[in-house]
Amino acid sequence: MILIADSGSTKTDWVLIRHVDHTVVATFQTQGINPVHQTPDTIRSIIATIPSNLPSITQLFFYGSGCIPTYIPFMQQLLSESLHCSDVQVFNDLLGAARALCGHEVGIACILGTGSNSCLYDGNNIISNTPPLGYILGDEGSGAVLGRTLLNALYKGMLPEDLRFQFESDYGVTLPDIIQRVYREPMANRWLASLAPFVCRHLDCTSLRKMVVDHFCRFFRHNLLQYDVNQLPVQIANLPVHAVGSIAWYFREQLNDAAVVEGFQLGRVVQSPMEGLIAFHSSCS
Repeated sequence: MILIADSGSTKTDWVLIRHVDHTVVATFQTQGINPVHQTPDTIRSIIATIPSNLPSITQLFFYGSGCIPTYIPFMQQLLSESLHCSDVQVFNDLLGAARALCGHEVGIACILGTGSNSCLYDGNNIISNTPPLGYILGDEGSGAVLGRTLLNALYKGMLPEDLRFQFESDYGVTLPDIIQRVYREPMANRWLASLAPFVCRHLDCTSLRKMVVDHFCRFFRHNLLQYDVNQLPVQIANLPVHAVGSIAWYFREQLNDAAVVEGFQLGRVVQSPMEGLIAFHSSCS
């Protein structure tokens, strides 16, 4: 049996597939696992919630946020011991996105969720990555920056006043509440990203829709234009740009509009990488 995990800071999706015919045997979720922010005991307690009646696991492919080179040996050992599996391979979530979106083809793979990230992928490995820098210094295209951009526009008079009234009614907040939530309370990035559904509901507002397209244009300009395509035998204009994540999925029309403006070709857009990861590992075995 092959177990594949796609883990973010909030949740981990797990899929167990049969090695012989790649049939999906079981799917389940646990809390997210991030070795940068969680202690070994916390991670062990999360792994302990995995169903105990699973068939014996022969291979585990774990893709996770926070799985930087420093933490990969630790995660491999912890997962191997906890799940009694000798063949454990741990990768960061960006490689997971690239494998899910591009398979074995050349392309640009992007993650657009609470945060954002992207890479140039040669069909096997990530060969270039523009540092996302987080929602304060970067993360263009992300839900957190979209929420930040919304608030800036609402309270600086760049969007209709009735939209601001509607926002305050929907979320039960005033400007002092927002300042408190962003500057004085933890996980401001998640709260900012939680404002994305409001944006999605009001895309009939011309100025708000333009704001969203401009938001994605900045993502293309600040991240994807930096890749050195001389490393590949293709021109950047011919490289498909694939994206995964809730922001990419729900704003795919505006993402495509921005791609056209910036001279890119939008490829696959999916909400979750798991289906692509199953296909990738099925093709490798």
